[in-house]
Amino acid sequence: MDKNEEKTQVEEQEQDQVVNPWQVSSKGKIDYDKLIDQFGCQRLDTSLIDRVQRLTGRPAHVFLRRGVFFAHRDFGEILDAYERGENFYLYTGRGPSSEALHLGHLVPFMFTKYLQDAFKVPLVIQLTDDEKCMWKNLSIEESQRLARENAKDIIACGFDITKTFIFSDFDYVGGAFYKNMVKVAKCVTYNKVVGIFGFTGEDHIGKVSFPPVQAVPSFPSSFPHLFSGKDHLRCLIPCAIDQDPYFRMTRDVAPRIGYHKPALIESLFFPALQGETGKMSATDASSAIYVTDSGKVIKDKVNKYAFSGGRETIELHRKLGANLEVDIPVKYLSFFLDDDAELERIKMEYGAGRMLTGEVKQILTRVLTETVERHQRARAAVTDEMVDAFMAVRPLPDMFN
Repeated sequence: MDKNEEKTQVEEQEQDQVVNPWQVSSKGKIDYDKLIDQFGCQRLDTSLIDRVQRLTGRPAHVFLRRGVFFAHRDFGEILDAYERGENFYLYTGRGPSSEALHLGHLVPFMFTKYLQDAFKVPLVIQLTDDEKCMWKNLSIEESQRLARENAKDIIACGFDITKTFIFSDFDYVGGAFYKNMVKVAKCVTYNKVVGIFGFTGEDHIGKVSFPPVQAVPSFPSSFPHLFSGKDHLRCLIPCAIDQDPYFRMTRDVAPRIGYHKPALIESLFFPALQGETGKMSATDASSAIYVTDSGKVIKDKVNKYAFSGGRETIELHRKLGANLEVDIPVKYLSFFLDDDAELERIKMEYGAGRMLTGEVKQILTRVLTETVERHQRARAAVTDEMVDAFMAVRPLPDMFN
């Protein structure tokens, strides 16, 4: 095989799986081991999970126990610092491109809520309304409106207002935040940003200039009303692994401008109902369970669209059992069914063919309906005044207590 043939083969293999902040797709299941190698992060091992339990005095979150959050960058260093009595803060975000969140959007916020409660640390949540205006061709006004609507769903996850600052880029970027953006921008060449993000000559310059905006919430001096005089405070970012490119860039730049590298703890994708070739999409209603869906809509979507690992006939299913590796109802239950023993029972019975697909889908429908209805009740209690309070530029006196 000559060099050109080798290059073509490598390019074809890379195209089998596309994972970046704006696109997740695969010809088969997402290969997370390949992503870890490609991105250069590390597997989250049981020793780190055990340390979280020991340091916080709390059981590990279900997303840790079941490997939903499966990769990290320097998470051990965050735990080392915490064990020495040093504080850190959390940073996560949301790109507001839809009226309502789907369940996949809730995953990082549910986990971030656990981290905030367990470690008793402050949190900044970035609403990248500017990013969605540039990538989704939304107007500025519509992006801002969606940001506030999404903020209500985020607040409904139960964050502590005395430790949480939610900000919209359109409203907040400026001052110290902008100074850090300029510092980052000066350290990243055009060739580097093209190599990391794959921008082409057809992309407008707004896209090329955006990465520093998502980078600098990693630096405490970007929030002088919160962290004045605490420029060496460490930052931990819970996110899905498709956001990793932003923070590879950030981690390269951070020491050059006087900050700690941000640490990351990264999750799997919440798969589409149709299967694990991508993630649940806000633009495809049939692929997603929304937090606004009724019980009937959830039941219909699960029954109609949730890809099953059950066999073609009952007789074959009883003989061979379900293929749990491809079964979406089981995948969803691994995210949202809290009871470990019940999940294992379902897997055993279904995998042995003693439980049928319809029974598993019925359990999933109940679990998802309870999750969504609980969220809807919390969301209904969030007022515009509460959104204003979370987004107010104010000190957080109870940050580390």
